[in-house]
Amino acid sequence: MTRWISCFAAMLMSLMSVCAAAAGPVLTVEAPGGVITFDMANLRELPSVTFETETIWTDGLQTFTGVPLAALTQHLGVGSGWFEAMAINAYVVDIPVSDAVPGGPVIAYERNGAVMSVRDKGPLWIVYPYDSNPDYQTEEIYARSIWQLEKITVKP
Repeated sequence: MTRWISCFAAMLMSLMSVCAAAAGPVLTVEAPGGVITFDMANLRELPSVTFETETIWTDGLQTFTGVPLAALTQHLGVGSGWFEAMAINAYVVDIPVSDAVPGGPVIAYERNGAVMSVRDKGPLWIVYPYDSNPDYQTEEIYARSIWQLEKITVKP
């Protein structure tokens, strides 16, 4: 009985995490034009792409779906500078706007067809298509691959 209760509690916590991420704000963007807050539905309204790649943090080929950084850049009207990306744990990394190219990184909100919980690097993870370009297989790019993303500040 105790084992069943433990399993049920774990499933309930996971479901609550997914529902909370889906219902409330998941990303705040501070840009020269003001502050924009996205919930999961807002992010899903932006253009999206899906690609497969292996990562250094997961086992095997993974499928990621999300908003291309290029689409977010276009949505914000940003042409230069960099993004200061911050994770839930206050980890911060700078990503040059020049990385926001077609076929480049995405702000992933799904991995392998499912939303990502905080425990599984979600709800948002900046992922590069590492397998598509050897330039994406460097320590510098891996450091930019911030998970548990919650805020982006556009810097000139």
